[in-house]
Amino acid sequence: MSKLFGEFDCKLDAKGRLMVPAMLKKKLPDVEREGLMICRGFENSLIIYPMKVWEKMEQRLEEVNYFQKDGRGFLRSMLRGLTELSLDAAGRVLLPKTLLDHAGITSELVLVGQLDKIEVWDKATYEASFAEEQDEDFAEKAERVLGKQKGGVDGE
Repeated sequence: MSKLFGEFDCKLDAKGRLMVPAMLKKKLPDVEREGLMICRGFENSLIIYPMKVWEKMEQRLEEVNYFQKDGRGFLRSMLRGLTELSLDAAGRVLLPKTLLDHAGITSELVLVGQLDKIEVWDKATYEASFAEEQDEDFAEKAERVLGKQKGGVDGE
């Protein structure tokens, strides 16, 4: 699978279906055969996982300690509304109403490639999130997130 990147403005049709943009579909060559998984994301987003990536996520989720209250709560939140998606003949997927409601998506949305997964945002919410982040300097955030790694981008 190629890395997923880019932002794609999309609209749901009257039945709540999303046409997967051709550029993303090209980077997901097995999607028609294997399908996708969608679940709740962070900050009122949704996350679409290619099936192979979801299977790795499942392995991590199986390690969560169900006997701890935080573990149970996290699993409930993460898996609430989890749905398998499959493309129809026209390249559309039907997004679950419960998840659309969770993310506040009514019609216009943005798909954001995040290397191995795709975030799904209500367009207005996504744009507002950047307005809020402008208060914090991007360089400061980069230093906190990547600054402990050695060297440049390649970690040397």
